[in-house]
Amino acid sequence: MSDRNFLILILVFVFIGLIAVADASAPQALNTYGDKFFLFKQQLMWAGIGLAALFATSKINYKFWEKVATPLFLLSLSLLLVVLLPRLGFKALGARRWISAGFFNFQPSELIKISLSLFLAKVASKNKNAISYFLPLAVIAILIMFQPDLGTTLVIAFMGLSQIFVSDVSLLYFVGSLFVGLLGTIGLIVTSSYRKARLLSFFQTEADPLGTSYHIRQVLLGLGSGGIFGVGLGASRQKYLFLPEASTDSIFAVIAEELGLVGGICIIFLFAFFIYKGLTIALRASDTFSKVLAVGITAWIGGQAFLNIASMIALVPLTGIPLPFISYGGSSLVTVMAACGILLNISRTPVQQKFYNRRKV
Repeated sequence: MSDRNFLILILVFVFIGLIAVADASAPQALNTYGDKFFLFKQQLMWAGIGLAALFATSKINYKFWEKVATPLFLLSLSLLLVVLLPRLGFKALGARRWISAGFFNFQPSELIKISLSLFLAKVASKNKNAISYFLPLAVIAILIMFQPDLGTTLVIAFMGLSQIFVSDVSLLYFVGSLFVGLLGTIGLIVTSSYRKARLLSFFQTEADPLGTSYHIRQVLLGLGSGGIFGVGLGASRQKYLFLPEASTDSIFAVIAEELGLVGGICIIFLFAFFIYKGLTIALRASDTFSKVLAVGITAWIGGQAFLNIASMIALVPLTGIPLPFISYGGSSLVTVMAACGILLNISRTPVQQKFYNRRKV
């Protein structure tokens, strides 16, 4: 039997996300599409697809993913290359991250998160050398930076390094990769005027209130307005086209404005509980592949949630990544829920194994 509490937690996240998107997206949807529930209806559809993916992957034995990890990774890698082609990938918000599939658009960078976690878990199960871990991770990071998307690169790097840390890789290689990654991140920031401006706006929020500092100032205004108990559900002022990306990257700021410090802490607590459950599943996993995979999925979703919320409360510069389960976006929601289904299946396996051993005796 899979972890029932973990399943309930996922369903709670999806419910909160639907309410938050319906609320935060209404002004933008009304202004753009003439229907304040337009984005909510789309998110509701993606939530349905995500639930189907969740229950499907929870029923598939995780060993299946070890068999298909390599072709799935190569497919995701190919899509990352396709998105860079002008006729196939398209730009939005200054980045080339999407591929149009006719009636919907999707981000290959979301698919690569789950496929890379599967691939690195397979590498760990086969006891490969260090280059087998670091080379694919470096290639993916470089391709995503060509989009460019530093936030997703950081999430993938954190996920990959977490999996490498729990694998049989020399600590010397691990520390060396951290040092190289830190130097690379600094280099990417100082060589890009856009990223440099974001970093400067993080340290000098008063420098350009209508320019580079506008986004973070609007976020802080929302948080400050919320106080301890918030202005009330649905009563946010910042969502009325003041706060950029209110239904996606900045949705936590809308939640904190309406539900206050109490509501914000509840969201943080839920993600902390998610990380705890994910790591518990990893500790109880019956083999190397499932253990490393569970760590990877937990690090991906937990790390992305931390980075998003930390940027909203000005602990780190704005990164432009969605809040898992909660932000508007089909690619993110479906892939996250499919990955959680795999975690549910892994949580079921030790119970099955104990039952098998008991019968064998």
